[in-house]
Amino acid sequence: MTIRANLFRIRDAHGHAPVTNIELFFDLVFVFAITQLSHGLLEHLSWLGALQTLMLLFAVWWVWIFTTWVANWLDPDRANVRLMLFALMLAGLALSSSIPQAFGKSGWLFAAAYCSMQIGRSLYMIWASHGVHPARARNFTRIIIWSFFSLPFWIGGALADPGQRMLLWAAALAIDYAGPATFFRVPWLGRSDAGSWDISGAHMAERCALFIIIALGEGVLITGATFATTPQSPLHWLAFATCFLGSAALWWLYFDTGARRGSHAMETTEAAGLLARYAYTYWHIPIVAGLVVSAVADEMLLAHPKGHIEFPMLAVSIGGPLLFLIGNMGFKHATSGRPLPPFSHMIGAAALLGVGAAAWFAHWQPVTLGIATFVVLVLTAIWEWGSYHGGWRRWAPWLGRFERAGRRDHGQGE
Repeated sequence: MTIRANLFRIRDAHGHAPVTNIELFFDLVFVFAITQLSHGLLEHLSWLGALQTLMLLFAVWWVWIFTTWVANWLDPDRANVRLMLFALMLAGLALSSSIPQAFGKSGWLFAAAYCSMQIGRSLYMIWASHGVHPARARNFTRIIIWSFFSLPFWIGGALADPGQRMLLWAAALAIDYAGPATFFRVPWLGRSDAGSWDISGAHMAERCALFIIIALGEGVLITGATFATTPQSPLHWLAFATCFLGSAALWWLYFDTGARRGSHAMETTEAAGLLARYAYTYWHIPIVAGLVVSAVADEMLLAHPKGHIEFPMLAVSIGGPLLFLIGNMGFKHATSGRPLPPFSHMIGAAALLGVGAAAWFAHWQPVTLGIATFVVLVLTAIWEWGSYHGGWRRWAPWLGRFERAGRRDHGQGE
């Protein structure tokens, strides 16, 4: 029991659990996974390819976020925990390498890696928590039962043809994603209670922010690598600047106010586990998906800055930022305590749809579409910055009623 007790973090007076080097090392596997997803979508740019990529992203995110929850409790500086994380990394590398052929010949490898990570990690937590944290041991017993519910669908999908595989894996993902939403309710064992999910809110916020950096990094890497192979013409330079500045705008939209407010909310709430489930476990999925799709749009823009815009290019150019804004709306709404999502993001999402319609019917050049999308993101960021930092009250004194509202909401903005 003493050995098991030493496997868990000893937090400071504020309940903080710092991110460790082994956690950052673990993330390298998912740098590769994000690259595989974006390249796979680019090679199969169709409705079917998009749906398959989305399903694979759901699985990749689920193994990463569950490991993040576990590392929130365990002490990664303990050799025993490190060995467990190394085993997960090995399986995660196999998972990532199988992504291009997950709906082909490597389906069995993807399913085996995913299920071994989910079940193996839960078994380890049951063992580590036994006699030390009984409630946590019961929670992971419920989690592993839910994993066994979805296991036949993962195995059946791996053995089926690609069409049936999609249906079976969709059912497996639905089961896996329904677990936290239902508090892992199991007959005879009941459901988990919110009080037993005692996490370090700051750790969860920081880990998810680091994953966003990983996804943003994919766009930057693609921009640099693709630009290196293109002619150094003024048009390609313009596309190059547009792609990079677009990534910078996405960074600003997440980190300027959202990440800081989210971290503050996680540190001050009495229900960090519930907020982490809603704001980080679920709402970060469209944010990451938007960044993966945006990376594909950047590569297409750099390769073909002029010419006719085909529908797949239009879809990724608008769909990536749109998914990102929708995810940010949900995330910021969950962590702000305000009754409505940020109005700036709602207007930005509508403007993106307008840009897409204009590009399609007015036959814009691809670089024009890229610049217009970037402008929408910048204006959305400026609107949010002005609202959050009180800019509107300086520039438009007649909006003083927002100042009173802002004081009531502790300067939350919008």
